[in-house]
Amino acid sequence: MQLTVIIPARNEQQNLPDCLHSLLAQDEEIFRLGTDWELIVVDDHSSDDTRAVVKQFPGVTLLSAPELPKGWTGKANACWTGTQQATGNSLLFTDADTIHEPGDLRRALHEAERHHADLLSYSPRQIVSGVLMRAVMPLIFADLARAYPPEKVNNPDSRIAAANGQFLLISREAYFAIGGHKAVADKVLEDVELATLAKKRHRSLRFRYAPDALSTRMYRTFAQMVEGWTKNLALLFPRPLGLVASKVLDLTLLIGLPVAAWYVPLLLQKIAILLLWGRQIWRYFRYVARSNFSAGDCLLSVLGLPLYIWLLWNSWLRRHVFRAVSWKGRNYSFR
Repeated sequence: MQLTVIIPARNEQQNLPDCLHSLLAQDEEIFRLGTDWELIVVDDHSSDDTRAVVKQFPGVTLLSAPELPKGWTGKANACWTGTQQATGNSLLFTDADTIHEPGDLRRALHEAERHHADLLSYSPRQIVSGVLMRAVMPLIFADLARAYPPEKVNNPDSRIAAANGQFLLISREAYFAIGGHKAVADKVLEDVELATLAKKRHRSLRFRYAPDALSTRMYRTFAQMVEGWTKNLALLFPRPLGLVASKVLDLTLLIGLPVAAWYVPLLLQKIAILLLWGRQIWRYFRYVARSNFSAGDCLLSVLGLPLYIWLLWNSWLRRHVFRAVSWKGRNYSFR
């Protein structure tokens, strides 16, 4: 078997139909399900109709994750369970909230082979809805692009490593050689930890933004977004309080400079302040544009600054003060 696709699923009845439809549409004359690749969904103790949804799709293997071992996260447990039944020479871990473009599995295998990548990971196009989500997501992804630039992730001489669990393709040999999800069983950010471990073991990485391959709707509600980013931000960014300070400065300058220009008495002072404001606007939007979101969402992101500041602060508190986060009905503690 050339490829095994593994989807960990906990309460994913809303997302799974689109994901499975898009994956099964990959089936083509030269890349056949059951012959060249297999699709496994691992139900992680769902309380909704996740299992019933999967059973509607012929050819998909449905597994049940065992009881969560002490010290494991639910996702690591589900992914590891899938690998124990997998027969593919390559393993693709993808999330239930992803939608795959036609032919992306076969193209990804070719890309990994062409670039001699033991681990290939894609950052999908983000599907967002609602003003608050559209406003804050470009800010987060702009900072992610700065923290994990693909050119450094892909450089074996750089210590920076990254992967996105929404699409993480790894050779079977490399996966088990580094210990797989069992080696990162207690890590909330298991995808980045896997990539870091792979790079430390001198395995080659390839990471890129890939709207040509897949898209994802990470969160359907504002509450889901808050819970998800509260869990992850303090782990993704090594200095979240420094980011808080820089975003407070951005907000202060974007709002404060035109207010100051209104109140200063002299025309030359007004012009000087407005020129500084124009420079700040240019710098800010040039930075946010690296998020790969639309121009409209980047413009809207100014309104998202206060929420982003709060999310960063809250994530830092959860990580370093309360030392615990929650996700999908489970609580995880940081040691």
